[in-house]
Amino acid sequence: MPAIRKKKKALPAVCAVIVAAGSSQRMGGQNKLLLPLAGAPVLAHTLRAFEKCAAVRDIVLVCREQDILPYTELARSYGVGKLRTVTRGGDSRTASVLAGLRAAPADAALVAVHDGARPLVSEAVITEAVCAAAEHGAAAPVVPVKDSIKRIADGTIAADVPRDTLAAVQTPQVFRRELLLRALEDAARSGRSFTDDCAAVEAMGQAVQATHGSYENIKITTPEDILVAQALLQKEAD
Repeated sequence: MPAIRKKKKALPAVCAVIVAAGSSQRMGGQNKLLLPLAGAPVLAHTLRAFEKCAAVRDIVLVCREQDILPYTELARSYGVGKLRTVTRGGDSRTASVLAGLRAAPADAALVAVHDGARPLVSEAVITEAVCAAAEHGAAAPVVPVKDSIKRIADGTIAADVPRDTLAAVQTPQVFRRELLLRALEDAARSGRSFTDDCAAVEAMGQAVQATHGSYENIKITTPEDILVAQALLQKEAD
């Protein structure tokens, strides 16, 4: 008798909130999201990664006021059909993510918050985080720390920090929408700001599931990062 195949559980509706409201200070005044990378702007690569991901239904882009029209045109020219809206961000990451959440479609059950400056995120990384958040409520991709880590006190090495207990967190960080909304609204009311969205929900006592990140899922921060991203894309093309 043939084995009975279990039907895959359908994922809830997922909206990616792409945060692109930074000032690119470490890029010498250039807008890093518009820098060319393998023939397309950095932001175009980021948007297309979520456009191609079957687990994501909608995209909301959060940016500075002056970038709304250029980014809308960029998305159109690169065929990003999942983009629902481009909305103005705030003075902090917490405020910008909150603006993106409020602009997301009302029926989006999960939100995947991603840095606009991480153009090499893979479908596998996105999908694993989405599936884990659908089950546990919150998930984020991480990679093990490669370097030995030391604790410094008064300019000298005070102690070793066990490397196997540490990981670098990446994006997309995926949450039940109402959970993240409640966490960020609480933070806004109390005047707190978080540079990492996991920290906001952790502050409410919610555990965040760790999923597999990728060392290729780099964040473009300095000019050297563009060179690294170019090399990684060239390796993939070869």
